[in-house]
This record gives sequence, C-alpha cells and structure tokens, in this order.
Amino acid sequence: MQVHLLQMNSQPASAQNLALIQQQLERLPQGPNPSLVVLPEACLGFGGDRPWSEGAEIAGQGPLQSALSALARQHHCYLVAGTLPLLAADGRAYASTLVWNHRGEPVGRYDKIHLFDAEVKDGSQYRESRHTHPGRQPVVIPTPWGRLGLAVCYDVRFPRLFEALSAAGAELIALPSAFTHRTGQAHWEVLVRARAIESQCYLLAANQWGQHQDGRQTWGQSMVVDPWGQILDQRPEGTGWVSAELSRQYITQVRAEIPALQHRRPLGPANAIKTEDA
Repeated sequence: MQVHLLQMNSQPASAQNLALIQQQLERLPQGPNPSLVVLPEACLGFGGDRPWSEGAEIAGQGPLQSALSALARQHHCYLVAGTLPLLAADGRAYASTLVWNHRGEPVGRYDKIHLFDAEVKDGSQYRESRHTHPGRQPVVIPTPWGRLGLAVCYDVRFPRLFEALSAAGAELIALPSAFTHRTGQAHWEVLVRARAIESQCYLLAANQWGQHQDGRQTWGQSMVVDPWGQILDQRPEGTGWVSAELSRQYITQVRAEIPALQHRRPLGPANAIKTEDA
C-alpha cells in the first residue's frame, strides 16, 4: 500500500502549478497497481491577490477538474487534490478536496468545514469565511488502501471531526493543508500526531511550504503518521515527495492493543459547578 504526498509552494497561476504537479508525478515509480497521491490545500492557486471565489468552477465541470482527472488517469493513481474553489449558491466558493481514481473518475468530494478566521501574530489577518462557504458533511470513501477520510488544514484543530471519520470506518485520513509558519512551528506536528493516535488511522498530511507571492509563509513538514503516532516519513521544507508503505494489518494490530474506538461513550453537557465566590 504505497502513498505519496506532494509538498508544494503553490503560486497564483494554475498553469504553473499544474506543470509542477505533472513534473513531480513523472518522478514517481509506476507499477501494476495504482498508488495514492495527496496534494496540499489550494494546490492549483495560492498566494494571489484575487478572492478565492473568483474563477470558481461548477462541481463536475471546468478545466481545472478536467486537468486533474487527466493526471490521475495518465499516472495511474488515486489523486486527492487539496481544495479547488467550487461555486456555492451564495456566490462564495466551497474549498473542496476532490478525489479521482486511477481511471480519472471522480470518487469523492469533501467541502472544508472549519474556516480559518484568525488574527495571527505574523502580521496577517485571515478571513476565509469572506469568500469561502463552509461545508457540513464529514466524508469517508472506499479505496484499495482502506476507507479514506478527508479533512483540510484548520480542521485538524477539531477532534470531533476526526472522531466522526473514524466512527464512519476511516482507516486513513488525508489532510491537505497550508499551515502558516507561525502556527505550524508551534502546533503542526503535535496536532497531526494527536489526530492519528485518537482516530487510530494513518494521517496523510500534505502541506504547503515557504514564501508565497503575497508574502504569506507556510510551514511545510508534510508527513505520514501511523496509527501509533509514529512519523513514517516527512519533509521539513522544499518541494518534493513524502512517501510511505501502509499496512492495514498494522491498523488492526493497534486497534486490538488499545481498543479505544470501542470504548467511546456518548457524553452529556458538562456540569459547571459554581464555587461560593464565583
């Protein structure tokens, strides 16, 4: 079970990013069985001065979706493409992770649920909700490697989403991301490893890295983490591949050793006890 994560420094021009992805895919070995390839968040357009929703495609139509479908077919891989803008009814765009199988057929879509509206102490303000419509539905799809859950970047801070994915049978979870340098330095590794341990899934965390055209700096450190929380491969910086062999038998072994998924219990609201001086 071979997986490959592409760490990128995406630019605003989609043609430039597509050319890089094509070039990188040509470096991967091709065997008789398809591989699983995960691209980072905003893989075809990042760091520009245009709103995210500008140029959004209709789901199932458009040149960007067609180009990625062709790449999946050409390179005989399941392709997880981190967040393309797909048109929403209110004029904003969903940040949609799309999945194609090795025949170029669409097999999954996840719309990013948690949107990054924050003022980070790196001189930047982030207001994703201004141009991005939030998704609502966790998504798990069947693949030859097991059931694949989908999440995006800021989602990693919300354990209940990962709980829902593992409860729906996820065995591996793709996490296309564009973590800021400041937050990535502080939290990226610990969050990714924690979500892998809690869900007892492989985490496939493909990140953007480096300085982008608009001055934003992303963290990098794309990594594959196993259900025990061990990092199987990572790339601290630079464009290129992070690769690993996955084992469904190992997932079964970890879940048998610590059957935490079977021990989850529904919780009522917390009882906030007041003290006398409260």
